[in-house]
Amino acid sequence: MARPLYEDTMSQRPTNSLFDAYFSAADMRRIFSDEGRIQGMLDFEAALARAQARTGLIPDDVPPVIEAACQASLYDPQALALAVGSGGNSAIPLVKMLGKQVASADPRAERYVHLGATSQDVMDSGLVLQMRDALAWLERALQQLTDRLAEQAQRYEALPMPGRTWLQHATPVTLGMKLAGWLGALDRHRQRLRELKPRLLVVQFGGASGTLAALGDQAWPVAEALADALDLNLPEQPWHTHRDRLVEFGSVLGLLAGTLGKMGRDISLLMQTEAAELFEPSAPGKGGSSTMPHKRNPVGAAVLIATATRAPGLVSTLLSAMPQEHERSLGLWHAEWDTLPELCCLVSGALEQAIGFANGMEVDAERMGRNLQLTHGLVLAEAVSIVLAQRLGRDTAHHLIEQCCKRAVAEHRHLREVLGDSPEVTAELSPAELDQLLDPAHYLGQAQRWVQRAVAEHTRLDV
Repeated sequence: MARPLYEDTMSQRPTNSLFDAYFSAADMRRIFSDEGRIQGMLDFEAALARAQARTGLIPDDVPPVIEAACQASLYDPQALALAVGSGGNSAIPLVKMLGKQVASADPRAERYVHLGATSQDVMDSGLVLQMRDALAWLERALQQLTDRLAEQAQRYEALPMPGRTWLQHATPVTLGMKLAGWLGALDRHRQRLRELKPRLLVVQFGGASGTLAALGDQAWPVAEALADALDLNLPEQPWHTHRDRLVEFGSVLGLLAGTLGKMGRDISLLMQTEAAELFEPSAPGKGGSSTMPHKRNPVGAAVLIATATRAPGLVSTLLSAMPQEHERSLGLWHAEWDTLPELCCLVSGALEQAIGFANGMEVDAERMGRNLQLTHGLVLAEAVSIVLAQRLGRDTAHHLIEQCCKRAVAEHRHLREVLGDSPEVTAELSPAELDQLLDPAHYLGQAQRWVQRAVAEHTRLDV
């Protein structure tokens, strides 16, 4: 017999977690798990009861009964998921379940459950509580990552390596300078997260249309007590259809994902066989191939790049959902529900991979030195040209060194040798001067200073 096109399979919901451990951190998945979402909403309901008792709106003996029922473990996520399809959100069926749970212990207390609140108050405030935990995790992870990058940048601040512009060798840089570039961007994201917290961590409490009319004269005292009970800020007004706070958070997550993606791109390019200068830490079975025993693939960098690729679409969803209708949105609010959690989980996975890299990255300084010589001195042509320009004039010096470079390429010779054969050059520069100008370690400019400034800014941020 053919299987029905549609059947109720909620009691045996399939899992979809094959890639979770690769793309997200376990703690972040826990925060945004079904149990985490349910607990966030229940924490709101428990705090609401405490706030209303504190202001004399409900009897003092009611909150303990409601609080006892506000444990996520008492509720079946699959049954709740099935009920969402009828209710249109998760708060409506959860409040009904909560009411039954409370009534079984004290029928009188049930009448005070969810008093004066609306479904979006429950869901948005629950989400804010989850985001508070997510922010704390992100800040800890970023602290670990940036601290380690600061150490590594200082360690390698003077190690020359090829600079690369348009994917071609340019003048030398240092590995420390490259790491300091990542560090600076990540520290700016730490600042952004710190700055948005007062705006993001606010309670949502407006009742049916945002006026809290159902609570009468007690509305404002209850709102203040609720914010205090949840340790959240009380905003200037409910924000049911004003979503800029959430979008700001999502946008910063998108920026963070982009910086982590830039890290991943740099790492993967430096791990290429042709470069082989910098590597992810090795581990048994890590980065292998199903058929090629020699492979060492940048599997951590892949997570960083994948996150940076997926994040813009999620941020775009949040931005697209901003023009919400009147006092409660249809569909646009719904589009947010999985978007922010997915962004948080993706970024958490990328951060874990980045921390692993920063802790155990492997550097091949000898290969960096050999790669600097791949062009047989051409990457230092600018150094010679700059000095000669002070003696011969810019155009004359540039043309002279350009011709020497072309000759070095055509004759497969090192630029130092060609320059030494040029009377126009040797008339101005001694052999010792040419040797120094063609030494990458003597043409690093302000690379070490950039490292020191980035580390100093990092230290200042932690004060």
